[in-house]
Amino acid sequence: MARIQRDETPHTAWCARDHRCGLDEHRSAAKVVAGGTGRAVVTRVRAGDVEYAEVHLRIPLSRREDTARTQLATLLRLLGQLLDAVIARPYAVPGRGERPAISRRAA
Repeated sequence: MARIQRDETPHTAWCARDHRCGLDEHRSAAKVVAGGTGRAVVTRVRAGDVEYAEVHLRIPLSRREDTARTQLATLLRLLGQLLDAVIARPYAVPGRGERPAISRRAA
């Protein structure tokens, strides 16, 4: 019987170093962000040479169908804006970008 042998990927400085890490994938401990009755769970992942953020959202929807549809449409629109801000234009996120005061010397 042939054995499959893979080179082990070394742990990163941020990975959980436990059962969450696989042979070729490393995962950080999950970070939970809660607001109201919703929550988001963010995990940093490295698979091979690629790093990405894995995000799981749980958002309560209204029992009224028309309101739930509006909530979902709003969610999709805002997720599109978030992806654009984080991926395409990382400095478009409010509070980020050039900070000219840091390079100034005190008088």
